[in-house]
Amino acid sequence: MRPDAGQVYRRYLSAVMLHGHASARACELGATDLYALNILQLSGPMSPGELAERTGLTTGPTTRLIDRLEQAGYARRAPDPGDRRKVVVRPAGEPADLDRVMTPARQKVGEILADYTPEQLDTLFDYFTRATRAYQAATDELRDTKPSR
Repeated sequence: MRPDAGQVYRRYLSAVMLHGHASARACELGATDLYALNILQLSGPMSPGELAERTGLTTGPTTRLIDRLEQAGYARRAPDPGDRRKVVVRPAGEPADLDRVMTPARQKVGEILADYTPEQLDTLFDYFTRATRAYQAATDELRDTKPSR
């Protein structure tokens, strides 16, 4: 392994996180709001409780988060088809503002990916898939651990 691999990887993760924060700000959202919207767009409608669990927020902040996403036109509450006494949160499509903000990074990364062979892309996307599961498992472990303070 490269001696600077850890630093290279940390720089990459920091750049992704900083871009997420800048993108959220450009859409007049908080970083957690954009993260929650991404969860909704990838996973589809879910209850406020499920969204709270996925974001790591408690119910009060999740309610305010959903309110902000609704006010910005990014999400909407709808009756739960399985139980009309409950609601689900649905993404309201990908608004033009968000698409405008994300397009430059998508294009730049697309240009980078175009330089790789199909075999290299297979390796990269295998890594992304496996690393996603690893980070999700590590997140679950952290959430289940009591703070050591």
